[in-house]
Amino acid sequence: MGKRKKQARSRQGLQVVTLCISTTMVLILLGLVVFSVLAAHNLSRYFKENFTVTVVLSDSLSVNQGRMLCRDLYHRPYSRSIDYISKEQANREQSKAMGSDPAEFIGFNPFPATLEVQLKSDYANHDSLQWIAAELKANPKITEVDYQEDLMNKVNSNLQNFSMILLVLAVLLTCISFSLINNTVRLSIYSRRFLIHTMKLVGASWGFIRRPFLRRAVAVGLVAALLACCVLGVGIYALYRQNPHITEVLTWAELAVTGVSVFLFGIVITLLCSYFSVNRFLRMTAGELYKI
Repeated sequence: MGKRKKQARSRQGLQVVTLCISTTMVLILLGLVVFSVLAAHNLSRYFKENFTVTVVLSDSLSVNQGRMLCRDLYHRPYSRSIDYISKEQANREQSKAMGSDPAEFIGFNPFPATLEVQLKSDYANHDSLQWIAAELKANPKITEVDYQEDLMNKVNSNLQNFSMILLVLAVLLTCISFSLINNTVRLSIYSRRFLIHTMKLVGASWGFIRRPFLRRAVAVGLVAALLACCVLGVGIYALYRQNPHITEVLTWAELAVTGVSVFLFGIVITLLCSYFSVNRFLRMTAGELYKI
């Protein structure tokens, strides 16, 4: 008798370990999807905020007037940062790039003063840039507004397509994950279906019967989520060691959201699957239990 109890406990322990491992693997995939979605969003914002609009200033504008214009434009709602490049600075940079000073040949500095305007991500699109450019060109101190519209449109289009693919992948993977965890949980409860029926026969309430199964589901979800977060953390750290500049795209906020999402998925999915699986066996009669 004692040997049978030990075998039963060993079998139940193996089922719990199997459930924990399979749940961990599914949560790793879900965590990767959440991480990829957040990374894609930040990458999109990073590209947009580094999109530069070049504003060419009039030659009659003094350095002080140029800096005042720079300060005025900085307070516009679309401006994230503005760099003022004077005629002298532009000449030095171009001379360094060309290896010679053009002013020595033509007798004057041919480069105009410019403002390098970096936009907020919400304004880095075709419609916003049209009215921003029109507003800037209306200023008599500005002679030209230049930006790479084709590049911006291509980047926005690619990012939009990539985000759509990630969204579809996230929905599909969530459904598949729920199905896989549900099957694993149902198999673990299947071996105890007669115990559930016996407890029901002696008058135990459904809530009383469900409670230990739900408690175990929460524990398995927590352990699986912790293991999944550890695996994801090691992967992200390895990625950081290879490319430290990844911190420009990812912050602690995204990592925290990924971790919280994994824990929520782990607890909620295992809890729901256990609840529905136990209810399924509670509704069955003794004859139905022998048939399945």
